[in-house]
Amino acid sequence: MGFARTAAPPWRVRPVSAADDSYLRLQRGPQQALSWLAGVKGELRIVLAYLWISLGAIVGASSRYFVGRYVARSVTASFPYGTLLINITGSFILGLFLVWATERALPDPRWRLLIAIGFCGSYTTFSSYAFESFSLFEQGHYLLFAANVLANNLLCLAGVLLGAMIARSL
Repeated sequence: MGFARTAAPPWRVRPVSAADDSYLRLQRGPQQALSWLAGVKGELRIVLAYLWISLGAIVGASSRYFVGRYVARSVTASFPYGTLLINITGSFILGLFLVWATERALPDPRWRLLIAIGFCGSYTTFSSYAFESFSLFEQGHYLLFAANVLANNLLCLAGVLLGAMIARSL
């Protein structure tokens, strides 16, 4: 799983979401080398993609559990700091990786499956964020509810922006 540094990818890259599987449909010119998936046919191609996603998801979910437990032992439980930290760092990693992968380097498509979809998909915790916000609101902790909503949205956006800035400076 190597990568080559390029000024611009040899094909047109259109913006896509991290969960998009358009890497399977990249249109390359006839002179371009075939990707690692080119020789793999049918169901095996899908199975291999799922395996890369699963590997990233194992590491992402384990990291989420570790970070959440560490933060829970380190700070007060009155505010969901663990979820906030996980969402910020996951947003940063996703922003860094996707900008680097589309603007600065030409990584093997498996890296996108492994990091963007697998790792970040299982590491970040939007469902936990939504439930914790709901719980704060339902319990009448309106200031904590507002702080949680604002902090997650603003700081996660800042994480993506910071990751993109760092990736563009490489």
